[in-house]
Amino acid sequence: MTYSLQIPAPSATDITAYTTIFSSKTSTSKALQSFLSNAKKQSLRADIGTYLRDKRLLPESFVVPKLKAAHVNPSYDFWAWSCLNLEWAGPISQSAKLRTSHHILPIFMHHFGCVVPSFEAISIIKQLSSTNAQNIIDMGSGNGYWSYILRRAGMTVSAVDNGESVYRTMWIGDTILTDGIKYVKDTCKGAKDQILLLVYPIVGSGFTDKVLKAYQGDTIIVVGTQNNNGYTGFKDMLIDDYVTANLVEFQKTVQIALPSFAGKDEAMFVFRKEKS
Repeated sequence: MTYSLQIPAPSATDITAYTTIFSSKTSTSKALQSFLSNAKKQSLRADIGTYLRDKRLLPESFVVPKLKAAHVNPSYDFWAWSCLNLEWAGPISQSAKLRTSHHILPIFMHHFGCVVPSFEAISIIKQLSSTNAQNIIDMGSGNGYWSYILRRAGMTVSAVDNGESVYRTMWIGDTILTDGIKYVKDTCKGAKDQILLLVYPIVGSGFTDKVLKAYQGDTIIVVGTQNNNGYTGFKDMLIDDYVTANLVEFQKTVQIALPSFAGKDEAMFVFRKEKS
């Protein structure tokens, strides 16, 4: 079935307010609160703000530091520009019905990857990795943009990809070209002391299920859709529902919205194994 979703175009003010939520110069939680509190009742902005707020899960133990220098993230800059040009101010619950996005999206994917890493997301990952000086396995790293950004933030990252996709721009030069499941299971012996990061895990072929079950560590980070459009991970199941049903020793501890390209609804999830 093909769905058609018609919503009014947001104002430039609302679009800028949305993109500012994810700026490294703002506190995401405060910016989101402001986005919602300044929205007119029953407006698109109110729907967006309510949707993002209700999906958000972030313990107070995670602290996003204030920057002394500008944060380098060209993907964010181009994304913010695209939101203004495509008249996009964020997802709402009905966004799950969308099955396509604007045709400029593949260009962004080729240059920067599938999702923009927000400064808040980078800070959360750094705090997780700093706990035990853990290495991060960027599984299915693609052109390596997330690995590049995380490394700039001082983290140790192993980028792993099978190299089947053709990317126009490579951000790193040391991608480990291998099968991801074998890498976790055999090369890393379950990766017990490493963090597993999956950015836009693929739908189909059973890869996501197999790599998650091969992982024996205690921290899984997944970046992908937070609605049931079936665009990442699993066609008929949200990633947190999958973890609840199949990885019962893990608990969802974080769910934060990420900068979403027009028509998408992206988030970062963190699942941690409960200590016995």
